[in-house]
Amino acid sequence: MVDRLVNSEANTRRIAIVENGFGSSGQPLAVPGRVLVGEGVLTKMCRKKPKPRQFFLFNDILVYGNVIINKKKYNKQHIIPLEEVKLESIKDDNANQNGWLIRTASKSFAVYAATATEKQEWMAHINKCIDDLLRKSGKKAVEVHAAVWVPDGDAPVCMHCKKTQFTLLNRRHHCRKCGAVVCGPCSNKRYLLPNQSSKPLRVCLYCYGILSAKDNGPPMMDGVKNAGGTESSGEEDSDDEEENAKPGTHEVPTFYGDNDRSE
Repeated sequence: MVDRLVNSEANTRRIAIVENGFGSSGQPLAVPGRVLVGEGVLTKMCRKKPKPRQFFLFNDILVYGNVIINKKKYNKQHIIPLEEVKLESIKDDNANQNGWLIRTASKSFAVYAATATEKQEWMAHINKCIDDLLRKSGKKAVEVHAAVWVPDGDAPVCMHCKKTQFTLLNRRHHCRKCGAVVCGPCSNKRYLLPNQSSKPLRVCLYCYGILSAKDNGPPMMDGVKNAGGTESSGEEDSDDEEENAKPGTHEVPTFYGDNDRSE
């Protein structure tokens, strides 16, 4: 059980190593009662292509980042409160196997493990941490989650009008409500999605119509900047901003607990 690791020197040391790995670019992770439950590399489906990311599972948060130096240096730290997380298994296909969705209020995405056993272990440990956190804190699980973005490569043409072909000049955009890949004219409206941002976000015309009708028609928001170019500033998937170091040989994830011999 992770409870016995709360005040252990090993847990303190492990969290310090993770903090040092992110350096000044990351937020402090050592807080009273926090336990590092497990860590390992998963393949995250980003908007442009799948990329390896280092994940750290704590008893209250899930942290991931780009791998700069294996097990030593990371950047682009992302911290997800576990009460926001909902997991959903993905069926295997010819291209991707051992995957599941990590759904959160502000961002949802797919990840893939190297083996079916690792997938099972990751999902079991994450779900156990979520259940324990909600039970102990009395918090309620988040019910509204952000859409999973369709990868760019899965949409050669606009998924809304079915006509516009994407080119270097006619770029792809993502609807923040449904995650579809759409062209500029088919996503020239914005709508406030409080779980994702304090500012109105780009949505496709279909979702805008549904949202407007549901809320009795808020004012139309036209003129989304860069409608025919790249996503507006701050809207890109930050995981696609730069390449990380290429992964080396596969290493199985480590989960700390009753079977941890280092204690």
